[in-house]
Parts: sequence; structure tokens; C-alpha cells
Amino acid sequence: MLKIYNTLTGKKEIFTPIEEGKVGMYVCGNTVYDYCHIGHARAMISFDVISRFIRHLGYELNYVRNITDVDDKIIKRAEENNESTQALTERMIAAQREDELRLGNKMPDREPKATEFMQEIIDMIQVLIDKGFAYHGASGDVYYRTEAFKDYGKLNNRKLEDMLAGARIDVEAAKEHPADFVLWKQAKEGEVSWASPWGAGRPGWHIECSAMSTNCLGSHFDIHGGGPDLKFPHHENEIAQSEAATGKDYVNYWVHCGAVRVNNEKMSKSLGNFFTVRDVLEKYNPEVVRYLMVSSQYRSAIDYSDQSLNEAKVALERLYTALRGQAAADRYEPTRFTERFEAAMKDDFNTAVAVSVLFELVRELNKAKAEDANQAEQLAAELLVLADLLGLLKQDPEYFLQNSTVSQGLTEDVIQALIDERTQARKDKNFARSDEIRDELAAQGIELLDSREGTTWTRS
Repeated sequence: MLKIYNTLTGKKEIFTPIEEGKVGMYVCGNTVYDYCHIGHARAMISFDVISRFIRHLGYELNYVRNITDVDDKIIKRAEENNESTQALTERMIAAQREDELRLGNKMPDREPKATEFMQEIIDMIQVLIDKGFAYHGASGDVYYRTEAFKDYGKLNNRKLEDMLAGARIDVEAAKEHPADFVLWKQAKEGEVSWASPWGAGRPGWHIECSAMSTNCLGSHFDIHGGGPDLKFPHHENEIAQSEAATGKDYVNYWVHCGAVRVNNEKMSKSLGNFFTVRDVLEKYNPEVVRYLMVSSQYRSAIDYSDQSLNEAKVALERLYTALRGQAAADRYEPTRFTERFEAAMKDDFNTAVAVSVLFELVRELNKAKAEDANQAEQLAAELLVLADLLGLLKQDPEYFLQNSTVSQGLTEDVIQALIDERTQARKDKNFARSDEIRDELAAQGIELLDSREGTTWTRS
């Protein structure tokens, strides 16, 4: 039986889906105003592994992860860059997908953008107003009335007054209570905005996820995930909005991954220890970064440093060395290693223990290589299948062992993803983006060859 640690209850619980055989999972994605950093990578990889294993257990999973593409930070950055918010967000979304593909992630089933759900957001705000859970303030903004929701604070197991102590909360004269939060912001002159019953404006951050998740997965769904910094206020506010609007329980299992620290300090631009995924992949093979992320259980904090990455590289090289020159059987009979691997993953997706099982399997494989060729092929096949559930051992062993430190250009998956995006851009007559992708690939030594049958590529 699969057990999941539920932040809402503070304990591991046996997972029971709302609908037998099916799972709905929503994960809070990024606000796309800058490149992804390694903290984002931790969350993206954690929920990629979770989604892989849920599917491995036979569930039909609907994995939804949103994109926040309208926000104060986006507007400010677009102004600084002298570009439109749409141009900025499209560029950052494309960069995020490229980073993810390089890290070995599979894409979610659906990635709704906030700007695509504006009417649903407005409708939900109106319902909250009609029910007395929201009000139109004197400032022109619409606020959520936190005192009206009696269960406010249940995710963090704290009372409203306790959560206010020491918290950074805007105190505005237009608010009825200091903890009330904005649902709809009145637009300033020249800002991107949408028409609403309360004037031109844009949604607050929290309401976006309530509207997108309930529209994509229904008013009540199985799993909601995100980073550790989202528990309060974002996820607390999501619960208050969603349950007040629908009158139903919102989510059964709340799942939060651990933070990434840099040399035991919080990652921060002001401390000079802030690293984007692209920074890191300049020095390390993407799979080394992924190994570092999955070598700890997803709820654990990870200490990022050159030392930890070098240790991850050495460990991953041990796994690849066992596969160097070793054939793998097309079919194999699962052994005790599969049983122990699955048991670890069923215990709240404990990848740390699962990885240790891979090394035990490798020891057995190395022994079999000298004694029993057939058994070695069986074990090699088992190793590849189990590692795939973690997104590992996806490269040719010889290639990885030659390139485990410095990333050597774009992977084939990334190249194909960019070609697919370029093909769609040409269909949409977005020739500027089409040419931009061609130039980006050319700069990486990738030459595109167009024909009636499609587009192929070669490395120049």
C-alpha cells in the first residue's frame, strides 16, 4: 500500500484515491519572470518522480502544474527589460521547458496559464463576494475575508492570530483585518489588465491556483503539491478560497518537498549563492544534478555545493560503470531488488532508500558479470527499469562516463522539443519565434534541415 505524508494531518497516511484507479494531482508551478533556479529544480524533479511512481502502480494520473504568467514581479521585470509581459513570459516558459527536459523530467499532462483562466478567476471571486467571504475595498481592490472562514489555519495547524505574529503582511486601510488578502488588484495606468465587475485589474496570486486547480481537476481532488515556502500563506489561502467557494473539501493529501540550501545557508541573491539551473549545467551533466535531487527523500532539505555535486557524480559513475559494455535482457524476472525498491517508494516515495537498493543491485550485477552472463543481462535490465522510475541511467554509459562533469551541448530530447515548438510556431505564422529557435540551435551547433516530410537535424 502506498503511504504519503500529509502536511494537513502531519502524518503518513495510506493513500486512497477519490475515484478508484484514478488520481488527480495539482502542483504549484513557477512565476515565469526569470530563469529556473535549483530550488525550482528540486520541486520539479520531486513531483516528476512522484508522478512516475504513481503511474507505475497502475493509477491513471492527471498531473496538472500551473504557470503564473501575470504578477507584480513579471510586470516589473518586463518594464525593466522594455518588453511586453507576454514576450517575457513566453521566453521564460520556453527556457523552463528546456531546463526540465535537460534534467530528464517528463512534462505534466496539463500546464494551465493564469491568463487563460481569467473568466474562471473572476467567476470564483464573484461567488466569494456573494457568499460573504470577500468584499470590494475602498482602495478598489477585492479582498478575501479571512475571519469568515472558520477553518483558516488548518494546513499549518495554527490560529489566525498566531500566524500573523512575525509574518510579513501588508496592512492597508482598505482591509477589514490585517490577514485579509487580495483577490483582485486594481490596475495602475499602463499595466496589463482585464475587465471585471470591480474595474480593470488582474488577479491576486492565490486565487489563480484555486480557479485553475478546481477547473482542471474538480472541486475536490487527491493531491496538491508544492515547495516548502508555499504552505503559508499561499496554500492556506488556497484552501480558504476553494472551500468557501465550492462548499466542499478541497484536497485530500497535501505534499511539500524540502528546501535547497547552499553550503548550509538559505539561497539568496543578496548572499551571492543563487544559482540557476543553467548556471549549474554549465559545469555538470544534467543527470548528476538529478541524482543529487533524488538521492535524498523528497521532504528532506538538500545542501547544494560543489562537494555534494561531485559526490553525486562519483556515485552515478558507479552505476554507469556497471552497465558499461553490458547487454541488458529484453525481458527479466523481477527479483528481491524490485520488491525492496517498490517498498521504499511506497513508503512516502523514499528515493534515498530506493537509490541504496540500486547500489545493492549493482554489486550483484558486477558479481554476475564474472560468473553468469545470462543473470548479468537480467540484472542489467532490472537496474535500468528501476532507475527509470527515478529518471536515472538514461544516457549511453560510455557517453556519460566521458561527459559527467561538463555538459556537452543540448540533449536530443531538448533539440526535438525545440523543433516541435518551431513547427508549431510556423503553423501559427509566428515566423519571428521560428527564426529565433533556428538561430538558438545554430548557436549550439545544430543545423536544421526542412523538407516536406518534416524537419531533421545534424550536429555541425
